[in-house]
Amino acid sequence: MKYLILIQSNPRSLAAWDAMSDDERMAFGRDHLRLSDEMADAGVLVASEGLADPSLAKWVSVRDDRTIPSDGPFAEVKEHLAGFYLIDCASMDDAVAWAGKVPDAKYTEVEVRPVLDMSGWEF
Repeated sequence: MKYLILIQSNPRSLAAWDAMSDDERMAFGRDHLRLSDEMADAGVLVASEGLADPSLAKWVSVRDDRTIPSDGPFAEVKEHLAGFYLIDCASMDDAVAWAGKVPDAKYTEVEVRPVLDMSGWEF
């Protein structure tokens, strides 16, 4: 079963980041890299990425068969998706155990969500 571990940037995580020294920030990043390696070695890692600032994102809509990218307007948000781990493991309990190793979980919550298996769906 696949699970997505979602890492949110929010006021608590930003306050923790701001309070870190440069060395602590580097260690935080290395902890993410180590966790990715640990997940890969365990055979559960499908993908893992940090995401760029939301100001670099595009909103996309389709109207009259035209794809329309937009830079905004941007809503005032206090939380945004900062990164994720996509893992494939036996159970939600296993996924929660992996989520507990995400460095961000020390400062804020991370979300674990099952990925819908649509492989048997007909279209």
